[in-house]
Amino acid sequence: MSTADFVVVANRLPVDRSGSGEGDEQWRTSPGGLVTALAPVMRTTEGAWVGWPGQADVEVEPFDFEGMHLVPVTLSEEDVELYYEGFANDTIWPLYHDVIAAPRYRREWWQAYVRVNRRFAEAAAAVAADGATVWVQDYQLQLVPRMLRELRPDLVIGYFHHIPFPAYGLYSQLPWRRQVLEGLLGADVIGFQRVADASNFARAVRRQLRYETKASGIRVPTDDGRERLALAKAFPISIDADDYIALAQRPDIQARAAEIRESLGNPKKVLLGVDRLDYTKGIRHRLKAFGELLEDGRLAVEDVTLVQVASPSRERVAAYVQLRDEIELTVGRINGDYDTMDHTAIRYLHQAFPREEMVALYLAADVMLVTALRDGMNLVAKEYVASRIDNRGVLVLSEFAGAADELGTALRINPHDIEGVKDAIVRAVEMPAAEQGRRMRSLRRKVREHDVNDWSREFLEALDAVRRARS
Repeated sequence: MSTADFVVVANRLPVDRSGSGEGDEQWRTSPGGLVTALAPVMRTTEGAWVGWPGQADVEVEPFDFEGMHLVPVTLSEEDVELYYEGFANDTIWPLYHDVIAAPRYRREWWQAYVRVNRRFAEAAAAVAADGATVWVQDYQLQLVPRMLRELRPDLVIGYFHHIPFPAYGLYSQLPWRRQVLEGLLGADVIGFQRVADASNFARAVRRQLRYETKASGIRVPTDDGRERLALAKAFPISIDADDYIALAQRPDIQARAAEIRESLGNPKKVLLGVDRLDYTKGIRHRLKAFGELLEDGRLAVEDVTLVQVASPSRERVAAYVQLRDEIELTVGRINGDYDTMDHTAIRYLHQAFPREEMVALYLAADVMLVTALRDGMNLVAKEYVASRIDNRGVLVLSEFAGAADELGTALRINPHDIEGVKDAIVRAVEMPAAEQGRRMRSLRRKVREHDVNDWSREFLEALDAVRRARS
């Protein structure tokens, strides 16, 4: 097997299977910021990407795709059920998102998580060259850094946590809390979305492991009785802003935005929500606020339409099935109460759309509603801002989304405060063009000054500093 000087380890490969033919033609690049950020680095370093192909019981040999060496990790149907749907998404996901839904702690799930994490670690160890840099991604693989260090102490190891890290009072519920912390501390650099997440992690390490933490450094004992320093700090992720700007400038996408407004009956204002169908996104709170505004007469269905895109997510997990039912019942009730023959209150779309269509939606929307109850970053907020090349539109942004740390001129809300959300929506709908322009120009500067390439460069520079310190 060929080896690589730079290896990414993620739950998924950066490609999706697009057919049943033989060879490279059956794969296409996956959408998403992580792939956008890392693909250029992979190509310049002839790097390798270790991940699951996305289908159970599919065995694929390592292959090359658009300058990247891809190393598939096979997961059985049982692995997907126990490791991914179980421990990752029914234990870790709700626990790390402030227990918005109740996490379930099952020993069988934990055992599968350990087993699958080891499989990823072994695949990465096999493909990494001597002294290579390995960058592990996200909560599905929290044990991989330590496993990898035990297998290959010569490696420089990074880990980035894309979701929140909870306060210690919540984290301490986890029966395997020490093992997860020890797994993460196998990395030389541990990155988080927000300063608060890095602080929560450091506090958990102090309370559980009694390791010394100072500034961003954590002193980790080694097997030979010495110590090494692990860096734990915030590296807020972003988007490829230039890509969204280029799409927003295309005449066909601008024409599509006008077409969307026309299809909605040309309301005075279009509100937009774009989320995965997830209980962390505050979709129910958003719908409740909008429905009450119609009921109170503060908004009229002839003047304002809400478009809610809710892309399918984890459809075999019970909490998500229940959430979809609740949201669709709520949408049906509001539309039944307030629709007219010419206007609909909520246009609900339970599907995913290509990036071009999303940018057209962003251009069509006067107000973007991001009402997350807890979010690592929320890149939709940044995508909306980047797309608004006209310096118009209003971003209503939850203070519990990581993006709120950077996007200071958005209208900030506490999504649990329904009256506050209602007031913010009305303020956004009525905001004068001059104020929209001032706020949006400031937001756009932030998004353009720190894009996804800056994020990956800063993280990799931190790993390079570790390498230099060793030599």
